[in-house]
Amino acid sequence: MILSADQLKYIAPLIKPQNLDIYVPLLNKYTAKYKIDTKQRLAPFLANCAEESSSFNDTLENANPGHKPGEQYEGRADLGNIVEGDGVKFPGRGLGQLTGRKVYHDCSLALYGNLDLLVHPELLEQPDAATESACWFWAKVKNLNEIADLPSNWIHPGPHQYTKFQFIVVRINGGLNGYSARYAFLKRCLEIL
Repeated sequence: MILSADQLKYIAPLIKPQNLDIYVPLLNKYTAKYKIDTKQRLAPFLANCAEESSSFNDTLENANPGHKPGEQYEGRADLGNIVEGDGVKFPGRGLGQLTGRKVYHDCSLALYGNLDLLVHPELLEQPDAATESACWFWAKVKNLNEIADLPSNWIHPGPHQYTKFQFIVVRINGGLNGYSARYAFLKRCLEIL
């Protein structure tokens, strides 16, 4: 499935024109590489990227006023932030807002075969790495192509009874943070793709 500039503009109407020109070819390149290539896969992927990156405009997470991005992740062993300063060094970056030393380590090995992202984490703010890292995380870390392929009425078994899209959001974000915005992006994706 090939994404057009008109489609991405419809999905994320607040995208800056220059970002539209940058991200359409990169999204087409990397969604093909990671097999995010059907409407069922592409719609929830784009919806989550749009919410995480403020409509494809930010590849570094926004911090609360008076704080640095990532301060809230300091000392979070679950993110691999075991060295003092890791929270600020490894905040959410990329279209998918990868967060923490561990995922930067794994992403660096997967994308580059080395540990460059641990030395230069800001590389994930660049459009190419921002896009590929989001696709890699979706397909290889969270295995969300498999979830996206499930029937639309699928419900995750368990105490929360998540819908398919809710479960995808939880797998990406750890909770339902920004769910209403993600769902609004999803509806736009499903209308235009």
